[in-house]
Amino acid sequence: MSLADVAVLEPKVVGDVTGAFYVPAYQRGFRWGKEEVERLLGDIWENKGRPYYLQPIVVKAMPDGRWELIDGQQRLTTLYLIFQFMRDQGLQSAGAGYTLEYETRPGSQDFLRAPNEEQRDVNIDFHHIYFAYKHIQEWFENHGHRKQWAANKLYNYLFESVKVIWYEVPLGLDSIALFTRLNVGRIPLTDAELVKALVLAKSRERAGFADKSEQIAAQWDAFERELRIPEVWSFITGKYEYEATHIELLLDTIADRSGGRPMGRHRPRYFTFETLRPEIEKDPQDFWDEVVGLHSLIIGWYEDRDVFHKVGYLVALGDSFPALVELASGQTQRGLHDSLDVRISERLILTREEVADLEYEANGRKCAEVLLLMNVETVRQRSDTSERYSFRSHARGAWSLEHIHAQNAKEMKRDEKIWAEWLILHREALNGIHDLELGFRAELTAEIDAVLAAIADAKTHGIGSTFDSIKVKVEAALSMSAWSADDSVHSIANLALLASGDNSALSNSTFEVKRRAILQRDKEGSYIPACTRNVFLKYYTESAAQQIHYWGVADRDAYLREILAAVNPYLLPAGVLA
Repeated sequence: MSLADVAVLEPKVVGDVTGAFYVPAYQRGFRWGKEEVERLLGDIWENKGRPYYLQPIVVKAMPDGRWELIDGQQRLTTLYLIFQFMRDQGLQSAGAGYTLEYETRPGSQDFLRAPNEEQRDVNIDFHHIYFAYKHIQEWFENHGHRKQWAANKLYNYLFESVKVIWYEVPLGLDSIALFTRLNVGRIPLTDAELVKALVLAKSRERAGFADKSEQIAAQWDAFERELRIPEVWSFITGKYEYEATHIELLLDTIADRSGGRPMGRHRPRYFTFETLRPEIEKDPQDFWDEVVGLHSLIIGWYEDRDVFHKVGYLVALGDSFPALVELASGQTQRGLHDSLDVRISERLILTREEVADLEYEANGRKCAEVLLLMNVETVRQRSDTSERYSFRSHARGAWSLEHIHAQNAKEMKRDEKIWAEWLILHREALNGIHDLELGFRAELTAEIDAVLAAIADAKTHGIGSTFDSIKVKVEAALSMSAWSADDSVHSIANLALLASGDNSALSNSTFEVKRRAILQRDKEGSYIPACTRNVFLKYYTESAAQQIHYWGVADRDAYLREILAAVNPYLLPAGVLA
């Protein structure tokens, strides 16, 4: 299939492109975003009427007079939207001289004529079409009061200097084969889009079988939508960011299961497509049944709260979806639960004694794994609620391992802005504790105000030693007692999943300051891990021992007991070597 295969080869100005174009199901949908739309408009504009050729438009005549659009649908769709916007806004009297219709998108022709917010999420193509239209609007709006002038210029360019190479191929040419040759290696198609094209094509070709291509196309879109649900995607992949196509997770899993797992860390381009192609060509329905099965497995795991939490925890620790599929293969529901429990135990490899001895500096990663499991298990075991642990928040990195009471826990940066923020946070905390002796509290807040005034006036000579002195006093005032060598500030009993992140002042704050921050975020509706909330509400401490503003020995002991109780089913028996 070379240029000799074309029936017609000629340049056409964009304004002279006419007819009804039909985008067949073997192609991927419309995917251009802000970058591509702005690049097209910018290139046309910057050429200022000089001859400018776009990529080829490859078509084949159809019996009903329409054109099968084999290549060029991204450009033609965007150009159509540009014409449509100018007409909609009254900038020009006519739109494009052609129409577009997507085989797998009923109503696509109408939506292209009038992109609207109400229908933009009906499918992923409508979503991209709508936002491409909005990016076109932004481009014109950037011309301000010269918008009409810009529209006149652009409209003239499209009819005078902007051209496409029109390739009309013979009727007998294999459209799918040509589409693949034109696109593979040039346009960044995904494995999923190539697999979809092949599955739909082969489903139509099967002699003696009903054409199931439309049904498969509809299922494909439904699976993609469900895998793009944030909590579904994060619990099964451990990822926060979206990818081009999420159904590729299923396809990669089947490719690996077929014995084609690639060597090395990275999959070669189109590895999955090339691995799956023989299976699809042999029996597309059998292949599609595998995809349906994996999708059902994910949704089934998601809807089962116990499995959701156990799988989500293992994925968060690094287990892959293909590995968990292999673990679940052939299992009954009870057997799956048992296998997941064993796998969690294998990931922890800890006894109760070892958990109690964990510390931030020496075992930070293990501390985080244990506290994550405590939070996950606490939510999972609540039988009277539909609440779930948010693996989405976890994947985003919203929660990190932090000290509950950070008295001398971390070296604070020598930064005046951080000092000022720390002092402000602790002044508010001091003023909120009414059982502090009034004169002492007034004296301490006055010292804080003096340092803050000096920082504000840039009179910071020697301010570092003054801050250190006040910090010791404030921490003493907001601590129940000194931390002894036996009660390490770095113990797991003084650690929780907190959202201080890069906020050094909050990270180095006392219990009362962090308690106030947690309560404020809770009021604002932020997601807070269950056990973190419980810690700062003193949920684990017996009422007789509670001092609401302080974090003391009784609090740490009660918290450690709850940690051990929550993770106990997954711990090794005493005396077993980890």
